[in-house]
Amino acid sequence: MNAITSVRENTYAWWQTATGYQIYPLSFCDSNGDGYGDIPGIVSRLDHLADLGIGFIWLSPVYRSPMVDNGYDISDYRDIAPVFGTLSDFDNLVAEARKRGIGIVMDLVVNHSSDQHRWFQKACLDIHAPEHDFYIWRDPKPDGGPPSDLKAAFGGPAWHFVPEIGQYYLGYFSAAQPDLNWQNPALRAEIYDMMNWWFDRGIAGFRMDVIDLIGKDVDAGIFESGPYLHGFLKEMHEKTLAGRDVVTVGETWSATRENALLFCGRDRQELSMVFQFNHVIADHDTVHGKWKPRPFDLVQFKSIFSEWQDILADDGWNALFLSNHDLPRQVSKYGDDGIFRVQSAKMLATVMHLMKGTPFIYQGEEIGMTNCRFTDVDQFRDVETLGHYKAEIAAGVSQEDFFRGVSANGRENARTPMQWDNLPQAGFTSGKPWIDVNPNYREINVAADRKNPDGIYSYYRKLIALRHRYPVVTDGRYVPLAQDDRSVFAYRRENDARMLTVVANFTGETVRFALPQDSRPGGEILLNNYPAPPALYGAIALRPYEVIVSVSDKA
Repeated sequence: MNAITSVRENTYAWWQTATGYQIYPLSFCDSNGDGYGDIPGIVSRLDHLADLGIGFIWLSPVYRSPMVDNGYDISDYRDIAPVFGTLSDFDNLVAEARKRGIGIVMDLVVNHSSDQHRWFQKACLDIHAPEHDFYIWRDPKPDGGPPSDLKAAFGGPAWHFVPEIGQYYLGYFSAAQPDLNWQNPALRAEIYDMMNWWFDRGIAGFRMDVIDLIGKDVDAGIFESGPYLHGFLKEMHEKTLAGRDVVTVGETWSATRENALLFCGRDRQELSMVFQFNHVIADHDTVHGKWKPRPFDLVQFKSIFSEWQDILADDGWNALFLSNHDLPRQVSKYGDDGIFRVQSAKMLATVMHLMKGTPFIYQGEEIGMTNCRFTDVDQFRDVETLGHYKAEIAAGVSQEDFFRGVSANGRENARTPMQWDNLPQAGFTSGKPWIDVNPNYREINVAADRKNPDGIYSYYRKLIALRHRYPVVTDGRYVPLAQDDRSVFAYRRENDARMLTVVANFTGETVRFALPQDSRPGGEILLNNYPAPPALYGAIALRPYEVIVSVSDKA
């Protein structure tokens, strides 16, 4: 999709050579001063993304919604929430992005709808209404209680009683997000028709929210990767995707090495690629989950990515990411958001972008935005955080410990407003923002970073450009190096013509490191995050968070 292309890229789909960028609309840019980001605000910043080299934007939901879960609770799949603008504004976004060689990828949220959707409103009034079977209902137990003690992902019970019809409905995430009944062919037909309606408006594809939940077998207690999942995805492909030059990315928390190709293998005709989260959940506590993370283990981290590179080496495709709207800021999570913020931001990006797959940037990542420390429950806006706050405090967790967990892994970290400049509210809005701006916006902002030729934004531009200059970044075989090293992440990519080597120090200390004898490439240094990098030959001293990328012709 981006204007920068090479002859070699013609053998790959456009999305395999492109770089994706996720926009969380509420927090990106507010054009009218109401404190909420909107579509005209996005249009006003498209040149920022075009200059970066972005090929497509993954746009978090902008559909009409009561915003209980910030748009992931949709009340009308064919309209835009007034807070974001209008359908005309959306069409303008598609057109303006296309002028810059950028596609718009919508967020498809069809595991559940909002409880304000007209389907659900009708379903709650009449058990015989066709829309009643668009949702998952169960009769009460003989004592009148819910059909099971299943807990909702955002806290509280997952079954919710509607006295008007005497049944419980499933809200796997929350009461405001009733689960859709994918067993009903009439519902599926509605969804496919809606998807085609958006394709006809010119979108470039869909990111599919928690798509591995749609094939659930509720009565068997199987929710993720249920027995009906792949049948539904194949049908979806046949009804909406076949014959279109579009991209699909499935959010699949249940994806593993064993089932990866069921989603995105060439012969499966389901999805282009999946977001897998094995590296994300690796540090989750067995009891408290992400709210009490375990220490980072680089060897385990490398092993997970190496396994995914291996299983999708010749079939399927990797989606490469460390950040999104549900995750902490990557420089705070995996790097150093203090004195080595710039170096570690560049290092993390390099390690991700030069593996085989399509890299995704989350808004603000390209300037090294950081987590935001939370000290008061009134700062929280996220339905998940608020739900778990009540549960964890009731379970005896101290406020201090909970705030520490939120500051490390809470979803608010990624949702603080984009920091455009050092003016009030970081240039995000002229009004009062819906969520607090990170106080460090005076030092960390787009305007300041773009002025710096050695800034993070400039580095990202160079990194993205490498994908188009060197086909080995797209098609090269991934070879892990020094897998047991607890400080250094190193690998090489190689095709018939070239070998590219990446060596990255994941620590805040100087580390002595030597590549294995058969992996010393010499060659030209393409990219580094310090002046005067050492040649990748023999034993070298890697400075804190230093990364070096070299390329050499194969003999």
